[in-house]
Amino acid sequence: MEQNLTTESLPKTLFYFSLPYLLSYFLQTLYGMADLFIVGQFYGVASTTAVSIGSQAMHMLTVLLVGLAMGATILIGRATGGGDRKQAALAIGNTVTLFLFLSAVLTIVLLFAVKPITAVLSTPAEAVADTASYLTVCFAGIPFITAYNIISSIFRGLGDSRSPMYFIAAACAANIALDYLFIGTMGLGAAGAALGTIAAQAISVFTALAVILKKKTGVPLSSRDFRPDKATMEGLLKIGIPVALQDGFIQISFIVITVFANRRGLDDAAAVGIVEKIIGILFLIPSTMLSSVSALCAQNIGAGKHERARLALRYAAFTAVLWGVAAVVVMQFFAEPFIGLFTEHTAVISAGSQYMRGYVWDCLLAGIHFCFSGYFCAYGLSGISFLHNFMSILCARIPLAYFASVYFTSTLLPMGLASTAGSMLSVLICAGAYMKLDKKNIINPVSN
Repeated sequence: MEQNLTTESLPKTLFYFSLPYLLSYFLQTLYGMADLFIVGQFYGVASTTAVSIGSQAMHMLTVLLVGLAMGATILIGRATGGGDRKQAALAIGNTVTLFLFLSAVLTIVLLFAVKPITAVLSTPAEAVADTASYLTVCFAGIPFITAYNIISSIFRGLGDSRSPMYFIAAACAANIALDYLFIGTMGLGAAGAALGTIAAQAISVFTALAVILKKKTGVPLSSRDFRPDKATMEGLLKIGIPVALQDGFIQISFIVITVFANRRGLDDAAAVGIVEKIIGILFLIPSTMLSSVSALCAQNIGAGKHERARLALRYAAFTAVLWGVAAVVVMQFFAEPFIGLFTEHTAVISAGSQYMRGYVWDCLLAGIHFCFSGYFCAYGLSGISFLHNFMSILCARIPLAYFASVYFTSTLLPMGLASTAGSMLSVLICAGAYMKLDKKNIINPVSN
């Protein structure tokens, strides 16, 4: 399972490492969208809204876990790149210990917070009961969600991006089948969608454990590696906490925008929820580049190959920009057909297409600052990623979205552009930080 990312042709390495990442993200997004699509086939706008709001809350939780797990990917990647198997084993063991404790705490706390969360999200009255049911089932399955994401982060730190793809493929197939069973056949509605998602995550975890037992990880583990080690825990948290916070703030901004939309009525609420799902697909390439850059650069930095890490950033950013341009062009002309895949309501399609045409520009700009974030994290400078995202949310995304919701009541286009403005600010901050750090020889010290 352990793979070296420091020697072969860089474009080839980036392609073959990022492709399974991309397919994994696609499959994960697909089974997330399956809930919304299948519920829409059997139920009305209220149930669709409940699943879109509930899944957004769950997405926030997931990105927090993935962000925190970035510390594991980076530490394991550096140790693997430097050939230090003992340190890699210690990072793996401490990661498991940390997240076992975290998942138990989250499960208990969030199960008691279902009603307050539903209220904070300004859920339309018609969708409150279904949203609460959806969240209750999902929160009960947090241990499986945590386990999948941690196992995946460990594999990717070892340079193996293929195994997580197989795990999520099993989950995707199971989720679609279970959704039709629980939602269509058994008539469980939004709760059935949540049950299908959690059961699918459990299947992916058991699949992963079977693979680990059969193939081994290539890094020998002992009971000592699972005992909390101060330096290792500090390393995990030093990298992971800023990334988790930045991802959390981004999701909070999305939720705040959702709240603004929810207050405009059921049609706008459903439109924003549907667009968020489609945007999730469009962001697959930027998200893939972020994760690939962080893992690939971590191994190369561990091996002392700083110029190769810099080139990885450039190749990834170029790929993300090309994808962003294509997404912008397509959605300017074909937004309505894509929204129409999820609903037949004319008002929702109209509002969703407006929101999409503004929001899709974010895909282009986010691809750039995502790559910078992965690069900074590989150097242990995740605080920069937190800073630019925090500033973009505080100074652009939320205030501009609020302004748009109040003064542009007949269209969602300006609310979509608010996110784009936030990404523009992030790009400027990242570019400035990169030039300053490069000048001071903090990054890429070999060539300076």
